[in-house]
Amino acid sequence: MLTSSDGIILVDKNEGETSFDVVRRAKRTFQKKKIGHAGTLDPFATGLLIILLGQGTKLSDYLMSGEKKYLATMTLGTATDTLDRTGRIVGTMAVPDVDQEEVRRAVSEFTGDIEQMPPAYSAINVNGRRAYELARKGIAVNLKKRTVTIRSIEVLDLNLPDITFEVICSGGTYVRTLAADIAERLGSAGHLKSLRRLSSGGFDVRHALDSKIIGGGTEDSDMQGRIISLKDALPDMKECLIDPETARKVIIGLRPGRDTLAIPDEYEGFIKLIFESSLVGVMEVGQMSRNNETWLKKIRVFI
Repeated sequence: MLTSSDGIILVDKNEGETSFDVVRRAKRTFQKKKIGHAGTLDPFATGLLIILLGQGTKLSDYLMSGEKKYLATMTLGTATDTLDRTGRIVGTMAVPDVDQEEVRRAVSEFTGDIEQMPPAYSAINVNGRRAYELARKGIAVNLKKRTVTIRSIEVLDLNLPDITFEVICSGGTYVRTLAADIAERLGSAGHLKSLRRLSSGGFDVRHALDSKIIGGGTEDSDMQGRIISLKDALPDMKECLIDPETARKVIIGLRPGRDTLAIPDEYEGFIKLIFESSLVGVMEVGQMSRNNETWLKKIRVFI
């Protein structure tokens, strides 16, 4: 049964703590067995971490697929095994004497759909193990390139050997890899010096709680007031209001009829099913055609 503590909470993660550290403290604060997060932040990184509470854990895939915005600083001249400043230096190269316009031209080549090789030190699952666990043991990790989308990169500051930039990218993008690739394009080596997640999907770090507060003895009532409901946790998703009978069918696992839903025949994508201000389900639908019974691709129920 849904409760007022099912939903999400926005946290501004501090440097030096893992995403799991925040989740562990949230379990104590909210007294929920099922708690997760939507998108890992490395210990050296800061910024927006979306904590999933109770049935909010079912929202993980939808939230993680949203665009992210990051503020990043990279350092030219040294490469590390982790692609960030916490790693072991594995190579050095001269720092190129580039100006801001040259850097802008270089980073512009990384906008749009690009291929990335995920870092060996990443949370990707490899045969039931995290890639970083294998990499730490010196075990070769065979990862495959993936296509990601970089909507924009803006160079904010050039103070060699450091370059600070803001990037808006698709979910699954590794900014560490992006920094290393930009350094290579500039004729050097490089690693990520700092990283801060500014936004994820429709949520901004400016509205997040300092992670130090989580588990720090703040009154439960104050925390409860910061929970974003399941209905409001997907602000950019199309919603459809449903009647009591349709809600009943969805909850017990029956297929809703498309004629009972206010969905245009040509629409395809995700839809929230809302009954009396509560999220009942999320559907993925395809276009409706004559005698087409495959329009409903997937449905996730919240009860």
